[in-house]
Amino acid sequence: MRLADDVDPPIDGREEQEEKRWWDLHSVLSRPGPGMLPPFLADELHTADHSLVSVSVALPDLQALASPSSSPAPGSSPPGKQPGHSRPSSISANSPPPLSEEVHEAIPHPHAYYCRKHHGWVLLAWRSSSILPPLAESFLNSEHLPFPNQDRRKKTHNCLEETPFGKPNKTHHFHKYAKAVDARHMSPKYEPRTWEKAERSKRSRRRMTIGSDDLDPEVVARAVQGDFQSEMKRQLVTNAKEEEEARDLLDLYVCCQCSFYVVVSDVIPGVIPCKYVDEFQYEKSENPPLGKTGQQSVHAAWETVITVIENKLWKGNNRLLSVHGRSFSLKVGWNPAVEALFGSIGFKLIRSPLPESSERQEMLQPPNTDPSTEIGRMNRQRLLRAWVEVGIIIAQFRRQYSSVLKDYNPHKLWIKTESAREMYQTAMGAHADQIKRGQLPEALHEAENLKDDWSKLGTTPSTYDSELLHFAYLAQCRCDPRNTPEYFQSLVNIVDALRTVVSCPAALETLVGAERSRGRFTTADVHASIRELGFGVDNELRVDYDNDVDDAFIRSAWRDAVRRSWTDADGASKRRDVNEAFRVIAESRRSVDLVRAWDDEETYGMTPDRAYSTLEVPMGVDEDMLITVYNMRVEDQPSSLEKMRDAMRVIAEFTRNERLQRFLDTGSDPGIIVAATRADWPRGLNQLGNTCYLNSLLQYFYTIKDIRDAIAPLAITDEKFADNDKLKDDDLKNHRVGGRIVSRSEVVRSRKFVSQLANLFWHMENSEVPAVTPTLELAKLALVTSKDEEEEDPERGGTDSSHSTDATLVDEPAPTAVLRESSSPQPKSPSPGSPGASPGASSVLGKRPRGFSRKKSDSVTAEGGVVDEQEKDSYVLVSKPSGSNTPVAENDADTDGDVGMAETGPVGTVSSPQTGSKAPPLPPRQKTQSSGSDMMFGKQHDVAECMDNCMFQIETALLRFGELAGPDDSSKRSIVKKLFYGKIRQRLSLPPDPNRTKSSLHEREDYFSHLPVNVSEESFDLYDGLSSYFDDVVEYDGTKAKMEVSLVELPPIMQIQLQRVQFNRDTLQPFKSHAYVKFGESISMDRFLDDAPAEKKARSRKIQAELSACRERIYHLTQGKFAPYDQSLTDTHAFLSRQSVLDLPEAEETLKLLLLTERENVEREIGANRARIAELKAQLEEEWRGEHRAEYELTSVFVHRGSTPSFGHYFIYQRWLPDHKDEWFKYNDSDVGVVSKEEVLADTTGNTANPYLLVFARKGSQVIQTVQRADPMDVE
Repeated sequence: MRLADDVDPPIDGREEQEEKRWWDLHSVLSRPGPGMLPPFLADELHTADHSLVSVSVALPDLQALASPSSSPAPGSSPPGKQPGHSRPSSISANSPPPLSEEVHEAIPHPHAYYCRKHHGWVLLAWRSSSILPPLAESFLNSEHLPFPNQDRRKKTHNCLEETPFGKPNKTHHFHKYAKAVDARHMSPKYEPRTWEKAERSKRSRRRMTIGSDDLDPEVVARAVQGDFQSEMKRQLVTNAKEEEEARDLLDLYVCCQCSFYVVVSDVIPGVIPCKYVDEFQYEKSENPPLGKTGQQSVHAAWETVITVIENKLWKGNNRLLSVHGRSFSLKVGWNPAVEALFGSIGFKLIRSPLPESSERQEMLQPPNTDPSTEIGRMNRQRLLRAWVEVGIIIAQFRRQYSSVLKDYNPHKLWIKTESAREMYQTAMGAHADQIKRGQLPEALHEAENLKDDWSKLGTTPSTYDSELLHFAYLAQCRCDPRNTPEYFQSLVNIVDALRTVVSCPAALETLVGAERSRGRFTTADVHASIRELGFGVDNELRVDYDNDVDDAFIRSAWRDAVRRSWTDADGASKRRDVNEAFRVIAESRRSVDLVRAWDDEETYGMTPDRAYSTLEVPMGVDEDMLITVYNMRVEDQPSSLEKMRDAMRVIAEFTRNERLQRFLDTGSDPGIIVAATRADWPRGLNQLGNTCYLNSLLQYFYTIKDIRDAIAPLAITDEKFADNDKLKDDDLKNHRVGGRIVSRSEVVRSRKFVSQLANLFWHMENSEVPAVTPTLELAKLALVTSKDEEEEDPERGGTDSSHSTDATLVDEPAPTAVLRESSSPQPKSPSPGSPGASPGASSVLGKRPRGFSRKKSDSVTAEGGVVDEQEKDSYVLVSKPSGSNTPVAENDADTDGDVGMAETGPVGTVSSPQTGSKAPPLPPRQKTQSSGSDMMFGKQHDVAECMDNCMFQIETALLRFGELAGPDDSSKRSIVKKLFYGKIRQRLSLPPDPNRTKSSLHEREDYFSHLPVNVSEESFDLYDGLSSYFDDVVEYDGTKAKMEVSLVELPPIMQIQLQRVQFNRDTLQPFKSHAYVKFGESISMDRFLDDAPAEKKARSRKIQAELSACRERIYHLTQGKFAPYDQSLTDTHAFLSRQSVLDLPEAEETLKLLLLTERENVEREIGANRARIAELKAQLEEEWRGEHRAEYELTSVFVHRGSTPSFGHYFIYQRWLPDHKDEWFKYNDSDVGVVSKEEVLADTTGNTANPYLLVFARKGSQVIQTVQRADPMDVE
C-alpha cells in the first residue's frame, strides 16, 4: 500500500497500521526483519576485495602430455633401476588415466566458484522460484525470523523485470537466513568427496586433542586442572561437531518482493591448505634462481608441481622423486613449505639408501591411485582436485604477470577460468550498469561514523543515490517495523552528514520531514522528551530516567507536567510539548499502557476549563455538588459516559482530590476522606524488599483471634523458651508435626519466629504511627525454610528429620480410609513417576504435596474387615479439578520488588494420572540469582512456601513438650489443625466391566486445608468452580472414572484458591488468567456435604453438566481455534461487498446473504446459550435455597496485581469483623484504608488486579477479629 506521493521510489507491501504501531511487538510478528539491497548482498556473499572465478576443465590429451614439455618430472629416477635398487618398471598398470567424468567431477559442484585468496571454493546459486530450496532440519528446529509472505512473492517473478505497469519495487530487498539450506538436498546436490570427509574427520579429531597445535598454548597450560580440562574437551567436541554439521549448510537470501533467492556456502578449503600455498609462493618469489625474476621462479615451481601430478595421473608414473635432484632443486627446492605442500596431495617422504654409502637419499613416493581400492580412489579424487586447483593458480598467475612471462614456453593447461563477479552481480541487480556508483561526496565515502548507518539500512556508500537510500529506508521500516527508530536515526545521520558537505537532495529532506510528521523520533528526541517530563537530578522530579522507572511513575510524571501546564502562561503550547514527550517515551519503551493513555488524551484532549464546561458547573464547585451533577449528567446522557468520566478525571487531577479519584475508580462516593490515620484502625506494614505477600500474610494472621491470643504471651523472648537443652529425645519423638518428628533446631527456629511474630503483633496493636516495620529476622524466618538455611550453612550438619515444611498439610493421626468394593483385588498402584505417586506434585498452598498418610494402624472396610497397608496403598485418589486450561506452576521474583504468583495444586491429596485434561509439565527453570532489590538474606520463595513455612513454625513453636501426646489428640492441641483443616471423602467409581476383577468403587477420607478452583471466561462463579472440583471425571487405569468428593468435617476457616496460573498449549508458556470469578459476601457449602440429600445432589449434577456444555459451546464459538465466528463472517461479508479489484464470479449476492444469515445464527446460538446458563444458574440456586447448615462469610481476599504470573504486587482486603460487616480494609503494605464492599466484590474483567485466594469463616465461629487496637484510656 503506497503511503507517500508520486516522487517516492516504487515500493509495495507496506502496511500503515504496522508502521504506525511499530512499538507494539504483537502487531509485527509476521515480518521477516531487517533486509539488504543487492550491492550490500554482493559484498555479503563473499569478501568484497576477493574475486570469484568460474572454472571449466577439459580432459587432457595424452599425446600432448607425452611431448617434451611434459617430460618426466625433474629429479625422478629413470625407468628400470632406482638408485641402489633393482626394481621392475615403475609405470603402474593399476592406475588407468582418469576418465572425462572424473575430470569434471574434480570441480566440487556445478555452482562452485574458486577464490584464490582463500584458496578454496564457494557454492553460489540463484534462482527465481516460488518454492524455496529444501531447508535444513537443524534450521527448522531453531529460532529464526519468519520468512517473507510467500503469496506476495509469487505475484512477482523478479523485481528487476519491467511489467506493463512498471516495476512495483525499485530493486530487490533480501533477507538472510543463516545455515538454512542443506547442500545435500539442493539440485544438483552437493556431496563432499570421500577424501574431504576423511580430512574433516582428521581435523576434528586434531581439534579435540588437548595440547594440539591448533590450540592456544595458554589454554593448554590452563587445561591441566581437572574440571576445566573436562569442560574444554567437551567444548572442543561440541564445536568440532557443530563445525562439521554446519559445513554443508548454506546461507539463504530471500527477496521479500519476488520469487528470487540466492544461496551461498562458506569457503570449501582446497586440497593444499591456503597457508602452504602462500608460503610456497612467498619462498619462491623471495629466493629466485640466478637469472630469474621472482614471478618466473613461482611460475616454474607451480609448473613443476602440476607436471608431477599429471605424470602420476595420466602416465601412471610411480617412480620415486628425488627431492635433491638438480632440476627439482632448481625449480622447486626443498623446505618445510614444499614438504607440507606435497604431503597434502598424498606424496610421502621416504629415505632410500644410496649405493655404496651409509647415507640415505630423501625421495617423494607418489600416492596409490588404484581405483580398485578405497584408498586409491580417495587419493585419485584428491589428486584430481589438486590438479584443477594448481591449474587455476597457474592460469591466474599467467594472466596477472603476462608481461613478465611473455617469452616463456608455457606448460599446456586444460583448465580455463573466467571472473564470476559480473555474472552474479547482474543476476541479483548489483552491477554497475544497474546501480550507479560514485555519487556520494568523497568526504563521506570513508566516514567511520556513518558505516553502521549504511549497514543498518542495508545499503553501501559506494552505491548511494537519494532514491535508492529512500527505498532502503522504507523497505527496512516495512519489513522490520519494530526497529523503525533505529532506521530513522540512521537516515537522519546520513542526511545530516550530507548537509555538512553538500546540499542534501530535496527528496531526502522531504522524507525526513514526512517521517517526523508520522511520529518518528531519534535518540536525541528521546533525551529531550525525558527532560520535558521533568526527569534529571537538576529537574523538577530530581530523579534520573532509566529502565527501573516503572510505567506508573512515568504516567504520574506526565500528569504532573500536564497539570503544571494548566497554570503556564503558554499553556496550550506547553501541553502539546508535554504530550508529545510522553508519546515519544511511551513508544520508545514499547508500553501498550502508556500509549493507550496517550491515545485517550489525544482523543478527548480534556483540559480543566473544558472539563468544568463539559459538566456544566463553575470552576471551584465543591466535591459534593460535583459528584451529584456528574451522576445526573450520566443518567441523562448515558451515551456521553466516557466524555463525562474524562472530564471528572481531569478535575480530580487538577484539584488533586482523592475523593473524586476514588469515586471514579470504584463507582461509588467514598465520602469525606480523613487524611490522618484513626486510632482504631489497623496499622500497615512497611516493605523490606520483595515482602508485599509476606505483609499480606502477616495482616491475615493478625486478624485470626486464636492465633493472635496463642502467641501473645511469647512477645517478650524468654531464653528458656528458645533453649533446646531441655528438649529430650522422647519429647521430640512423642510430638509430631505433619506426621513426622521435628528436629531440635527446627523447634528453636520456630520459637524464635513466633516470638518475633508476637512482638510484631504487639506493635501493630499499640503503635501510634500509621505503619510498623517487621524485623529482618522475622522476614528471614518466614521466607527462608530451615532446609534452605542448612543448605546455605553446611557446617551446621544434618538433623534427625526431614526439613520439608509441608508438615502442616498432613494431620498426625492416620486418616480412616474406607474401601467399598465388589471384590477383593485392588486397582494397580501408580508407577513411581506417575502423578498418583510422585511426592513432587503441587501442594494445596504451594509446591510440596502431602501424600497419603500411611500409618501402621489398620483401616476398616465397610464389611468390618481389616485392610492391610499394601491394599490401602494400591489405588489413587483424584482431587484435581478438570478444565481446559490446567494450572501450571510458575513463580519468580519481580524486578521491582514484588513477587510472582504461587503455583497451586490439589488439596493435599494425590493427583490422578489423568492425561487428557492435564497440561504438560513446564521444563525446569534456572534459579534466579538474587539481585540488589531482593531480601538481604536467603532465597526468595514463592507465596505458597511462605504460608507453608509460617504455619509450620507456628504449630511447631506451640507444641507442649512437657505433656505426653497420644496419636489421636494432635488436632485438639494444634491451633493450625483446629482452624484450617477439615475432612473430605473421595469416591472413585469405575464403569461396569464384566472383565474387571478389581474393585469398581473406592473410597477414602483425608484432610484438606484449602480447596482449589479453576477459573473460566464465561459466566463463571465460585459455585461453578467448586462443583467442578467436587464432581469430576478422571482417567484411571486406562478408563474414565467418576470422582466424587464430599465434605465430612468443616473447618472454622475455609480457604479457597483460584487457580490463575494456567498453561497455553500453543505457546507452551504459563500465563495468568484474569477471568472474573463471581463471589459474594457469603457462601453455603451444604450442596457439597457428604450427608446432603442424594436427590438434590443428583439433580444438581445434571444441571451442572448442562451448564458445562453451554459454556463449552460458547467458548468454541467465541474463543476457539478459528473464533470468533461472528466477526469472521462479518469481515468476509464486508470484504466481498467492498472489493472491486478481483474478479470473483462465485461471490454472488446469494453468498453474501448466506454469510449474514450464518452470522445471525451464530449470534442467536451464543445468546440462547447465555440465556440458558442464566436459567440453569437460577435452577441451581433454587435447588439449594434454604440450606444453611454450612454457611460461611467472606473475611479476606488476597489480590495479585500484574499481567503475568511471574511479576506483580500483592495486597489484601479484610472484612471489618465482627462489628462492621459492611466495611472492608485494604492493606497495601504501609497504606491501610477503608473501602466499600463494592470494591472488594467488583467485576475485575479487563483488570490485572485479581483475587487469587478467598478466605471464609464459618458463621458464628467468632474466629476473626479484624481490628485489635490498645485503648489508651485503659491504664492498668
